[in-house]
Amino acid sequence: MSLYIMFGLLAFAVTGAILFVSFYPTFGASQPDVKIEKFYQTGHYSDGVFVNQIPTSLDMSFSKSLSILKDFASGTPHSKPEKPLPVIPVDSLTIASKNDSLLRLTWFGHSAFLLEIAGKNILLDPMFGDVPAPHPWLGSKRFTEGLPIEIEKLPFIDAVLFSHDHYDHLDYGSILKLKDKVGHFFVPLGVGAHLLKWGVDSARISEHDWWSEASFDNLKFVCTPARHFSGRGILDRNATLWASWVIQSVDHTIYFSGDSGYGPHFKEIGEKYGPFDFAMMECGQYDLRWENIHMLPEQTAQAAVDLQAKRMMPIHWGAFILALHPWKDPVERVTKKAQELNMAITVPQIGEQINLDNPQVIKMEWWVSLK
Repeated sequence: MSLYIMFGLLAFAVTGAILFVSFYPTFGASQPDVKIEKFYQTGHYSDGVFVNQIPTSLDMSFSKSLSILKDFASGTPHSKPEKPLPVIPVDSLTIASKNDSLLRLTWFGHSAFLLEIAGKNILLDPMFGDVPAPHPWLGSKRFTEGLPIEIEKLPFIDAVLFSHDHYDHLDYGSILKLKDKVGHFFVPLGVGAHLLKWGVDSARISEHDWWSEASFDNLKFVCTPARHFSGRGILDRNATLWASWVIQSVDHTIYFSGDSGYGPHFKEIGEKYGPFDFAMMECGQYDLRWENIHMLPEQTAQAAVDLQAKRMMPIHWGAFILALHPWKDPVERVTKKAQELNMAITVPQIGEQINLDNPQVIKMEWWVSLK
């Protein structure tokens, strides 16, 4: 009898998991066959999945997987701040009063930004949720209490750019709140299916392949390569494309790395679209066991050099626990390496509005006094 009960409970759990993944909206949508046929024409879609420019294995040996599980279970000292990180509030009126000559950036933590450029309000990877997971019970909470400005108080957003569909970049709850105040969404191939399922009109979604250029009034967006992977469910790994973005106005060129391991694509992008006035570079959630998809801080600084960036900012840190390093490790290591390479670096506080025409090199290391 106990054996029957055990198998019954197991079947119930498996059925529940299947139903959860199949119907819970945060997992997004699968790709229609007509789009998959077009994916094969890109040259980097093979055997039903997108692939990187250079070989990038995601396979984990049993021993490596076991060591990762053991380390996550043990925890990492200082993996999160002892107290919530300070947040500088942003007044919605300062954003609403558009200025064609203003070039300003506001960091929300992790990889989420508001870029004000050429009179346009552009959001980059606006993950504004509390937990980067399909359900709040499945992840750790944000390092801050609240955001510099809540979604409801944001003025009209001209465009949103997404780098890929992972939960710490593409957030279901954020889309529901943003979708009616955004002019257009620019996403890598396949990511639009998620937005459609969540109620965004297809006319306001543009999907792009690597090296695809899009004109947006007085701006140009270029979808450029990254070295990463994608997926929101159990069986959809690499079903959508991942990317970085180049943002060009008449006077400025900005780079947003998304997530990426180090590779030759940085130099290639720099040669085609550099030099860059400012580069937001992934620097966080890394480990030697998966450095091919998340750069180490020293590689981040070198990648900025490869891009021909005049100044860089480390991103993908300061918000969530997604790896096994201390929370301050990314910024400490990348600033040291940037100084060695003579790469100018800016690290604003969360919510601090920085003028990219004249961003200051780090003078006050705001994180040093925090534990």
